[in-house]
Amino acid sequence: MATNLQFIKSASGTSVSSLDVTDCFSADYDVYAFFIIKQDTTADVDTHLRFIDSGGSVITASEYDTAQLSLISYATFGEGRATSADRIYNVQKGEAVSEENGGSIHYIFNPYDSSSYTFHQTSGAGVVGSSGLIGNKGIGVHKSAEQITGFNLFPNSGTYDTLEVSVYGVK
Repeated sequence: MATNLQFIKSASGTSVSSLDVTDCFSADYDVYAFFIIKQDTTADVDTHLRFIDSGGSVITASEYDTAQLSLISYATFGEGRATSADRIYNVQKGEAVSEENGGSIHYIFNPYDSSSYTFHQTSGAGVVGSSGLIGNKGIGVHKSAEQITGFNLFPNSGTYDTLEVSVYGVK
């Protein structure tokens, strides 16, 4: 999908329970890509996504639909889905063995358009200790037509030792 990426910003956190990436969406692009470059944790975690509205608030209302597929080399594939959820689930898998974690690419569609829903698509991969490889694919939608200016990432439990993200506009 990404053919010409224009760097917008990076964000990172150390010993954080979530990371807000603010003021990264504007009228300049219809499509954005962000990469989770580094995700170090002391426990196995799934990273979840919420959007930030134009007032700077993280949207925690039950306005998201989401679906994921886990592609596991050492076990049966898994899938999950939710409607009217308060987040987009499992946008990246992670394991406590931080140096072996992989990465993921995320596309955000129409976030700044206040007359459209905001859509999310992700693909990622990583290593789970000595068990093998795990990949994930997922989609999500924020089902409220409003202007989105950023996003929030948070783990299903615990904190991130380090979390690094880069955001790009897609031309």
